[in-house]
Amino acid sequence: MPLDIPPADLDLDALARRASALAPAGSRAVLGVAGSPGSGKTSLARAVAERVDALSGTPGTAQHVPMDGFHLANGTLDQLGRRDRKGAIDTFDAWGFAALVQRLATDRLDPVYAPAFDRRVDEPVAGSIRVLPETRLVVVEGNYLLVDADPWSRIPPLLAESWFVATPEAEREARLVDRHTRHGRTPEAALAWAREVDGVNAALIEATRERATLVVDGRLPGVAA
Repeated sequence: MPLDIPPADLDLDALARRASALAPAGSRAVLGVAGSPGSGKTSLARAVAERVDALSGTPGTAQHVPMDGFHLANGTLDQLGRRDRKGAIDTFDAWGFAALVQRLATDRLDPVYAPAFDRRVDEPVAGSIRVLPETRLVVVEGNYLLVDADPWSRIPPLLAESWFVATPEAEREARLVDRHTRHGRTPEAALAWAREVDGVNAALIEATRERATLVVDGRLPGVAA
């Protein structure tokens, strides 16, 4: 069962201290942050990594690595007939992401390069993120980290902890509509995508909440979609 902590007892600084404690000096830990579209998981993962760096006083102590870099390319999605539901579980290179997490957890001899996702071109960009050998905490983040199906099920055993970002559905939908309109969709198309694509994906993702170590409220100050 996950451990729920009321927002009043948990803030970003407390989360950063908890995350930092997962990887004492000379070691490395991988922290997983999961949640539905619009929950605020990306903002939380990025903020925790930044605050762990600040606590340590050494840049590169923590690194955020999002799953979004493993979106299949738009051309591939077109070939597969899946572009109209981009973001669904079968629109990612799941095996590639699982292999990356495995390497992040075990390889401290060489830099590890990971792809990022560029929303300006709506495509992944290879080699955009560098995880240094001396990095102690890697915060991997994505929708499907806790799905109990191969190859996703290979990820949780590699994680020191897994956090699930829980946000009420209405708040997630409002954030998603705002995001989609900012990236060029009409308000009507943004709402349709938030409900018919993101909403369908969320039904699967929300069911994985009970597998998390910790449930974090996605309405905490500093956490937004």
